[in-house]
Amino acid sequence: MNNSTILKSKTFNILLICAFFLTIGAFPAKAFSQDKASGQKEEKFDPGKTTMEHIADKHEWHLFGEVMVPLPIIVYTDKGFELFSSAHLQPQGTVYKGEYYNYMLVNNKLKVADEAGKIDEAANKKVWDFSITQNVAGMWLSGLILIFIFLNVSSAYKKRVGKAPKGLQSFLEPVVLFIRDDVARPNIGLKADRFMPLLLTIFFFILINNLFGMIPFFPGGYNLTGNIAVTLTLAVVIFIVVNINGNKYYWKHIFLPDVPFWILPIMWIVEIIGIFSKPGALMIRLFANMAAGHIVVLSLISLIFIFNSVWISPVSVAFAVFIDIIEVLVVFLQAYVFTMLSSLFIGMAVEEHHHEVI
Repeated sequence: MNNSTILKSKTFNILLICAFFLTIGAFPAKAFSQDKASGQKEEKFDPGKTTMEHIADKHEWHLFGEVMVPLPIIVYTDKGFELFSSAHLQPQGTVYKGEYYNYMLVNNKLKVADEAGKIDEAANKKVWDFSITQNVAGMWLSGLILIFIFLNVSSAYKKRVGKAPKGLQSFLEPVVLFIRDDVARPNIGLKADRFMPLLLTIFFFILINNLFGMIPFFPGGYNLTGNIAVTLTLAVVIFIVVNINGNKYYWKHIFLPDVPFWILPIMWIVEIIGIFSKPGALMIRLFANMAAGHIVVLSLISLIFIFNSVWISPVSVAFAVFIDIIEVLVVFLQAYVFTMLSSLFIGMAVEEHHHEVI
């Protein structure tokens, strides 16, 4: 390929990208505005509400525009279980008459209401929502994808014993070896292999859901790792693993540290707080970084509607794309940091102390 052809190809790509930016900017601006000629009052765009709706969990999967996949609503009441489709609750504010109570969605939360749409606070205390939400369905989907990938890789290893890795093997093997040799073994030591299944599961679970959360139309663009309930669950798993596997040196350091006896009460408070603050740091770090990335990108896109001008769209989308590129790095970095810190906390709990003889 000569230089002239390369130059033409690069010019075409640049023009295509610019056209894409303008199209993305112009289309939503039109979609979010009212026709003034029709005499209707123009609805003011609320960037905060739009952003929070995007990152919040939902009872349906929005694909694009008005297209959505309804998810099942499962509630347990004082009168029994109720099961129905979330399509009966759309659009939000619609009251659905169930077998035992009337239901409606308020800010993506299931509420018991009367036929007029007034929330019944007393009845809400008798209802437990076990619905399959967007995040739950997304978690199941990512779990199935991971199971499929690793069963495929495991089968390939059994069929290609002694041969060079191929396909998914060659892609995943360096990652697995990196987690084992550069994360688990340096932090945990001789017992590292015992915790490898847990660390690999956490790493790939966080990684795949971080990636899926960046794809707007991957079903609904769910924000699983930006949901504090999910990061709390992961942190609780690490908390249990660390404290169940903690050896006598670990507990001695907490309750009988080598300090003067009169400082022990203060050290007990500090160490016990440390037991909970370590997994707490894991929870907050992952949640805050992933949620913040979504909020920043959506805030930049919202500038188009705030200024109500198509001319701001190239700048707004350009910055949003720049932040998204940084987010790609954050996606991998947060999966690594969570796994590395988890292995560090486990290593601190299982580490054997060998006293040197002088």
